[in-house]
Amino acid sequence: MQDKTNSAKVLKTRPHFEILNGMRGLAALVIVIFHFMEIIIHDFNELFIAHGFLAVDFFFVLSGFVISYAYDNRIADMKLKTFIKLRLIRLHPLVVAGSILGLLTFLFDPYVNLYAVYGFRETAMLFLTSLFMIPYPVVSERYFNLFNFNAPSWSLFWIYAGNLVYAIGLFKASKKVLTIISVIAAASLFYIGAQYGNLLGGWNDATFIHGFARIGFSFAIGMLVQRSGWIIKNKLGLLGMCGLLLLTFLVPYNDQWSGIVEPIIVV
Repeated sequence: MQDKTNSAKVLKTRPHFEILNGMRGLAALVIVIFHFMEIIIHDFNELFIAHGFLAVDFFFVLSGFVISYAYDNRIADMKLKTFIKLRLIRLHPLVVAGSILGLLTFLFDPYVNLYAVYGFRETAMLFLTSLFMIPYPVVSERYFNLFNFNAPSWSLFWIYAGNLVYAIGLFKASKKVLTIISVIAAASLFYIGAQYGNLLGGWNDATFIHGFARIGFSFAIGMLVQRSGWIIKNKLGLLGMCGLLLLTFLVPYNDQWSGIVEPIIVV
């Protein structure tokens, strides 16, 4: 009887935040527009939504907030494999679909025959590493993406990493510990911004280490916000909140000061 009670507690979900769902949808749309526009306009200084890539950091914050909200009261009674299974069921189908689509476009690209360059064995390796989200940045023609058949999944890789760290032990962290993690990661963001001129990293081999700072700060601060109840009640509603979020993505890009402005926006 006790096992059934614990099982019901583990599987029980909490109500969703409708406004956050709407803001997540806006952020996803912004990412699509950003990537489309950067193909057309290569100079970020002329790109009207040049900071659209910071929507990824918003996703990371949401991930920390939502995971803490959904699992804090039941993770202690949950086996690690159960947690992983629940997250995979929710998140991985798109990874599978994206990897298959990526394989097809790789094989039948009418403009560039990369299969002739990499052959069967390497193509199979590229597919499997994309499917199982094992970083394998070897395709120079695709800027050494972590996952060559499903490049956008790099951000999900970091969310997976945050989820796994949470399940292994971060869920036990006090608010003081989360604050320390957030401060250290925030300092790392400012360092990266100063050294590299922006926070557009974590997606390929050269900037892989940047992902630790981006997910480290945003995931921890998301958990901290949820646990501390730092929710400002307002009457802005979905449109108002989406408008405020959109403004952060529309901040003009400038090579001279974006390395400072972007960490400020994220923090």
